[in-house]
Amino acid sequence: MDFDVNQAAKTVVSELRELAQLTSNEDGAQRVAWTPIWDRAVEWFKGKTKAEGADISMDAAHNVWAKITGEREEAIVIGSHLDSVPNGGWLDGALGVVAGMGILRRYGKHGVKPKYTIYVVNWADEEGARFGYSCTGSSAVSGAMDVQTIENLRDNDGVRFADALKNYCLQTADFPKAHEEFLAKPVKAYLELHIEQAPLLEKQRKAAACVYGITGCRRQYITFKGQPAHSGSPITMRQDAFLAAAQASLGFRGLGLKYDAYCTVGKVEVWPNVVTIVPGSCRISLDQRSIDPAVLNTLVEQARAVAQKAAAEHGVQVSFESVWKNPPTIFPDKLVALCREAVAEETGEQTSMVSGPLHDAAEISKLVPAVMMFAMSSQGLSHCKEENTPDRELETAIRAFFRLADKAMQA
Repeated sequence: MDFDVNQAAKTVVSELRELAQLTSNEDGAQRVAWTPIWDRAVEWFKGKTKAEGADISMDAAHNVWAKITGEREEAIVIGSHLDSVPNGGWLDGALGVVAGMGILRRYGKHGVKPKYTIYVVNWADEEGARFGYSCTGSSAVSGAMDVQTIENLRDNDGVRFADALKNYCLQTADFPKAHEEFLAKPVKAYLELHIEQAPLLEKQRKAAACVYGITGCRRQYITFKGQPAHSGSPITMRQDAFLAAAQASLGFRGLGLKYDAYCTVGKVEVWPNVVTIVPGSCRISLDQRSIDPAVLNTLVEQARAVAQKAAAEHGVQVSFESVWKNPPTIFPDKLVALCREAVAEETGEQTSMVSGPLHDAAEISKLVPAVMMFAMSSQGLSHCKEENTPDRELETAIRAFFRLADKAMQA
């Protein structure tokens, strides 16, 4: 590597802190997509990359692209997302974008012309924090987006996604155009760096790992409808929607343990939500994940049976609403091998693993060869202000990612 890789890694960490200061408060990162603070982060990215000589563009799905033209038209795309969950962490998503900026800086106006064209992309709304649809920008690019579904999604204040987009002069009907825009780019490979968001690497005392696959995900809402009643009514005669939902939730946990998979109830809405009234309705979210497609299908089927059994035992009705789904992803052997080599050269070990959390790479891998690398997460904490990776381990992972980019550039 013919540039000061140690200083380059330190600069990435410094810029991550700069972004955090710009877009966080005492509760953590506030870069929720389709909000003014996220807009601030996007403008920061555009300004930083433009200053390095990059050409900036925005596609039909509000993904932002920074381009350095290489000796060849064929392109390496490096990316992740700047949006966060409410009260999120300083590294989730942002690490991959800012590390990409570090690579771009090497080949910018003060550097040498790269062999291949380089794009650094900030994918729009990976988290789905406001409207519940993850990987919005990258799924528009992959062609997997369900436009009809996203148009009518609402946030917690009842605002429709289609209406929120008016502030950006966007329409959901335009999003699929991003697919054709991407296909017009002769992309050779896609690379993404991310924090692990789990404690496995820390427990193994490893700073980085190659990610060879991403679990598939099925997400739905389940609504239990009973009968509101006075809290003084006999327990055995109630139709308590919340208790049915709670019993089902415990059953979902059992499925996750049984199949070595993931089942999460993260959102609970109770009506009428009054201290002295037995809940007449309860709506919960259910997020299920597995790297094995057959297991994922089994999880969804058995979750339905668990919910129906809980509903019957409490005398309530139950209905199901599918929100979003994505199949498991296995990255191609060639890029995985390069990623493992990069990790081993920087850390001394060929560490590899599967990602439980979803990432934009899962969408982009549907179109072009892709691979991911993980940086260790302190205590495995993410989606919270405590999210962190010590500078030493963070810089090691960034240097390993630079190595991966070099290998992809020479392949």
